Amino acid sequence: MTIIVHGTPAPQGSKRHVGRGVMIESSKKVKPWREAVKWAALAPDDVTLRPHEKLIGPVRVHVTFYMPKPKSAKKNAVPDKKPDIDKLIRSTFDALTEAGIWEDDSRVTYLSACKEYAEQRAPGALITVTKWGEI
Repeated sequence: MTIIVHGTPAPQGSKRHVGRGVMIESSKKVKPWREAVKWAALAPDDVTLRPHEKLIGPVRVHVTFYMPKPKSAKKNAVPDKKPDIDKLIRSTFDALTEAGIWEDDSRVTYLSACKEYAEQRAPGALITVTKWGEI
């Protein structure tokens, strides 16, 4: 299954306590990103695809995050600054779990991820999820 997400990738950051046991996200950017991932997973770009079935058992995941390129970045620069890739994964996986792509992100047994600047495309992510043992 391939999921194309449009939007600016945002990390799942820290939460802050606002009283009475209520915690809220510190970053205002994470909610729109998680919604973009969720809806991209639920409504694939290719309308000929059937709605997905929840993947049961172990899965492999590859994610490429396409980050906005700052004007100050040099020609062949790579996005080696914040946000941290592990926090991008956390927000993305939580959204995929909410969308029902898999039972839980604990089922991910193999992960490859990278960040690139979005030079030839809009910011977002390309996510490939396969059942363990399938190519």
